[in-house]
Amino acid sequence: MLEQTTSRRRFLLGGLAGLAPLVRAQTPKRPNVLFFAVDDLRPELTCYGHQTIRTPNIDRIAKEGMVFLRAYCQQAVCSPSRTSLMTGARPDTTKVWDLVTHFRDAMPDQPTLAGHFKQNGYFVQGMGKIFHPGYDDPRSWSVPWQVPNAIDYASPDSARKGVSAKREKKGQPPRGPAYEGADVPDNTFKDGKVAELAVKTLQELSAQGKPFFLAVGFAKPHLPFISPKKYWDLYDAAKIQLAPNPYHPKGAPEYALTSSGELRNYAGIPAEGPMPDDLARKLKHGYYAAASYMDAQMGKVLDELERLNLHKNTIVVLWGDHGWKLGEHGEWCKHSNVENDTNAPLLMSVPGMKQRGKRSSALVEFVDIYPTLAELAGLPLPAHLEGTSFKPVLDNPARKWKPAVFSQYPRGKIMGYSMRTDRYRFTVWVGREDHSKIEAVELYDHKTDPQENTNIAAEAGNKELVGRLMEQWKKGWRGAKPV
Repeated sequence: MLEQTTSRRRFLLGGLAGLAPLVRAQTPKRPNVLFFAVDDLRPELTCYGHQTIRTPNIDRIAKEGMVFLRAYCQQAVCSPSRTSLMTGARPDTTKVWDLVTHFRDAMPDQPTLAGHFKQNGYFVQGMGKIFHPGYDDPRSWSVPWQVPNAIDYASPDSARKGVSAKREKKGQPPRGPAYEGADVPDNTFKDGKVAELAVKTLQELSAQGKPFFLAVGFAKPHLPFISPKKYWDLYDAAKIQLAPNPYHPKGAPEYALTSSGELRNYAGIPAEGPMPDDLARKLKHGYYAAASYMDAQMGKVLDELERLNLHKNTIVVLWGDHGWKLGEHGEWCKHSNVENDTNAPLLMSVPGMKQRGKRSSALVEFVDIYPTLAELAGLPLPAHLEGTSFKPVLDNPARKWKPAVFSQYPRGKIMGYSMRTDRYRFTVWVGREDHSKIEAVELYDHKTDPQENTNIAAEAGNKELVGRLMEQWKKGWRGAKPV
């Protein structure tokens, strides 16, 4: 009897052992994530229907994935935007409205997007600009976050050259020019070194055999507009068109926009007033070249992903932290609620997706990226998230989705809360301590005024429309669930 029982046990164990490879084969492998962050990139790209900026590698992602034409950041400046995206929470929750506050003051325990993947068994590594410099979150990464050292300017004549009129007026130390195009290798600057580090890291991750989340942050086209000369040579300066609306929106409060203060910190930029046409064209040329330089570095990482045969099981997502003005409304940089600043690039490619090479007009927000990636990877959703997974849009880009998305920007003691619907941008300026105290209202009709040149909130015929939008705005993001 003992021998029969032992034999039966051996038979069963042998049978189960034989089934093990089949069970493992049927268990889906968790996807990797390659997470590209780009600084100050506006959606003036070929895959967005524009023909000016040459970014063939971003177009590669678009061809394999989906382009979100109407993706919006929560606040159009670096740290608040990146914090919202990485925490899945909005600025009023993170309490990050500036460049000096760390979100851990208000959110000491909630996992970031990267940290959530780490907690769920992923190897998570970050490099380049992901969080705002100096405000990293060590618990988000499996190994320390890295930023390679690199020079800011290639030419000795450029480095620390001169003092901007604005900085001289304030007695501040010198800063170099706003642009440069020296004939140097790509790895002279930080983005080239970040690309090299990302390529090396992919090789190491490939050998590990463990699902990974790799965050790669590129600094360009952020000011100063610096890139090797060959990227400047991609563009004919004489053909660069200046902004079609170099004036303040009619009827908008003065504080709706700023006076391009970030740009005015650089040498050779006037302390106030409009940019001369020749300077404006040079700045746009530099921005385009910097964007193409960044794109080329991204291409090196994508090439290595394919060479290692990792692309078949890797989600690739690219986002620009906010938009950027190049003379629109007579201003430069970001720091406002206008469409140029809040609308930013978002592309995503997912293994096995059926809707490749498509563009979606669904309204999505950067707080939606966290839950979307978590759902695509089969991870649970943390309770603190304030966005919604747009995975259904990846399956059907034409489906109805959110009725509105929300951004904001502070101006001293007031806050501008902006709601973007399918047709309108509606911005309400209220007291930061008392939201019932309305300082100003802006309304732009994108059907007739896509550049947001005329505030029509005060027009008599729009009283009912303003009232309807005000009620929708008061319900906020919690009342704007997907259809």
